[in-house]
Amino acid sequence: MIFPKTNTLGGAADIPIRKIASGKIIHRFHDTSPISPSGKYIALFRIPFEDHYPEAGDVGEVVLIDMATGKETVIERSFGWEMQVGANVQWGATDHELFYNQVDTSTWKAYTILHDPIRKTSRKWEGATFMVTPDGKQAASHNMINSVNAQSGYGVILPEKFRRKNSGVVNNDGLFVTDVKTGKTKMIASIKHIFDEAKPKVGIDDPDNYEIYTFKAMWNAQGTRLMTCLIIKPKTGGPRKVALITIKPDGSDIRTAVTTKQYAKGGHHMAWMPDGDHFSMNLEVDSTKNGLELITAKYDGSELKTVFSPGSGHPSFHPKGLPLIITDSYNHEKSVAKGDGIVPIRLMNTKTGKEILLAHVKVPKVEDNSFRMDAHPTWDRTGRYVIFNGYDDDNRGVYIADLKKTIEELKP
Repeated sequence: MIFPKTNTLGGAADIPIRKIASGKIIHRFHDTSPISPSGKYIALFRIPFEDHYPEAGDVGEVVLIDMATGKETVIERSFGWEMQVGANVQWGATDHELFYNQVDTSTWKAYTILHDPIRKTSRKWEGATFMVTPDGKQAASHNMINSVNAQSGYGVILPEKFRRKNSGVVNNDGLFVTDVKTGKTKMIASIKHIFDEAKPKVGIDDPDNYEIYTFKAMWNAQGTRLMTCLIIKPKTGGPRKVALITIKPDGSDIRTAVTTKQYAKGGHHMAWMPDGDHFSMNLEVDSTKNGLELITAKYDGSELKTVFSPGSGHPSFHPKGLPLIITDSYNHEKSVAKGDGIVPIRLMNTKTGKEILLAHVKVPKVEDNSFRMDAHPTWDRTGRYVIFNGYDDDNRGVYIADLKKTIEELKP
């Protein structure tokens, strides 16, 4: 992979950055790598437009790019997507396992596609996927059809008559896990079961007054525990409440890692740490400081500590366990951004307390936050490269930063 000799995005001069794709294209999210396990390919999603929200039947493209040659191949046109994470395009254990979502518009059923781009074969099962384990053996999701009721951007769009709103703690919606080998999906815990069994309690005494949804289903690297948010929306309107839940893939050992009371002070964007027992996120734990703190905690909410301040954006730890975090920021996070439509890509060292600015990234100015573009910086599986979205030519593109030299210098 050929990189330019200088960083043209205004960050550290010795960090080469290459634009790998352009033209209304994004990678998935900050907790999966779009680069294939071998490093040969990058898998992305091209949205058809950038100025309004998708409707049922709008189609985008699952795109595969050869990292060496830059050759771009459209794997399939997908109807199963939303603005923030596209069709949830992601890899399993090998280059033979590419997952993404699809919708059959003749029946309005959502599916997960498992495509082998080497052999050019595919199979599918009913139900869309949010995240796959790194070994490709398990897939998990919140309710991807009703997802827009929790928060737009992360599910699939069907006609309104196929969606429903939840009322209180329901038994027929929750968190879902699929055995990839068989394609069989099981609801491992309903929302009611989560409310009944979570330790400590979620923190809502009158759940019948709310619409309650699971939102996002995030695997740890080992495939031994999931993390999800409970989105709790007052039926009469007003601010929502959020709780962070962790759970084993068989539905047992349900823990409230962050209660609604703690989350209400300020917080967003969690990710598992490499050990699979701890997670990181932005959370308000010290009101005397500017902005949120970047914290780590155990899956049950214990061992909470601040590891960097200020936090911002979409943080994730180095996959090989180095004391390094990559993140971006929102335009409105004034502790690190100026609010001028340019956000930083930050590389933070939790051991030294120092950070390096990798890049300045332009983000679009939008009136409706639903079709914003987030940089979503993420590590590749080796921990050498960072991939992120940008908007430098006034449409979405994807960039790769080579941190080999920087990481060697920052190693403890």
